[in-house]
Amino acid sequence: MSELLQSPNDGSDVIEEAPGGSRLATGGGAPGPRTSRAAALIVILTVAMIVGLSLWYLVQPQPLLVQGESDATRIDIAARVDGRVGQRPVARGDNVAAGQVLVTIDNPQIFSKLKEAEAQKAVAVADLARIDAGVREEVVAQRKAAIASAEANLALAQQTYNRTNELTTKGIAAIQTLNEATASLDVARRSLEQAKLAYDEAVTGYTKEERGIAQANVDKAAAAVTTLNTQVNEMTVRAPVGGQVYQIGAELGEYVSPGVPLLSLVDLSDVWLSFDLREDLVKGLKVGDKLEVRIPALGDRVVPIEVRTIATRGEYSGWRATRATGDFDLRTFEVRAYPTVKIPELRPGMSAYLQWSGGR
Repeated sequence: MSELLQSPNDGSDVIEEAPGGSRLATGGGAPGPRTSRAAALIVILTVAMIVGLSLWYLVQPQPLLVQGESDATRIDIAARVDGRVGQRPVARGDNVAAGQVLVTIDNPQIFSKLKEAEAQKAVAVADLARIDAGVREEVVAQRKAAIASAEANLALAQQTYNRTNELTTKGIAAIQTLNEATASLDVARRSLEQAKLAYDEAVTGYTKEERGIAQANVDKAAAAVTTLNTQVNEMTVRAPVGGQVYQIGAELGEYVSPGVPLLSLVDLSDVWLSFDLREDLVKGLKVGDKLEVRIPALGDRVVPIEVRTIATRGEYSGWRATRATGDFDLRTFEVRAYPTVKIPELRPGMSAYLQWSGGR
């Protein structure tokens, strides 16, 4: 028979006596008022803390995730002569050195023009040599003989005129015959003067003006040869700098004109990161600032960079109205930054992002 040692109404344990003299303790009372108030207080404090932390987080300025892109110096190689692509010993992705042959252009017409220009130059050089050598002795002797012949003709014309004049005075010859003899005498005199001038010219030789003209012809022909040689050299397109073949613009056998891009090179030693920021976000940023970006293509690697350029975009590029009514617009600035350490794996076109917080 169990014996009640303590009343269960006071909230304490109940001790019962089991058969055989053993005692059992049972919790038969309900929790007290102090325990309920403590549990409620804990719940209220927990909820208040969660609400407070949420409000604090919401009012804090969140950093802006700015995405950019890596880029590198790109060189477009264009043709300077027309023709067909004869050879292209490089392919996309090949690394080339400065001076390496990239493309050869076939144009037989240029070689034909070069031979013609060289022949014209040879003629001009020979003409200049002829003038420098002076008049030949045979030419001088010929001019001297022409003077003797003109003197003989003048003497004959003078005799004919004298005889005709005498006969006309006596009335034997007609006036017309005298006029013809007078004209013949005048022609003989003019011929003698012409022969003497030709002789003087042969003895004096060529003037400095004639030598200047001959020299100018030589220079002109030489310039034409140089121009065509330059075009021949331009038929072999070489790499101006070392880099990697980025794009191919002309295939084998394709006809190209001057100015048409043949291929593009990219200089992987000059890689930078470019970001576009509105002008209200650029405040506090200056050239020389150090930032950190992450490159997803490199396993989200953190890369330190240095700002080198802050330049505005085009006049209407990336503008955003500051108000719905549109008082004025915010322009977009390009921020160009370079990695402070060399990263061989960084390639043009890779994305990059940074946590932007007011220029920090």
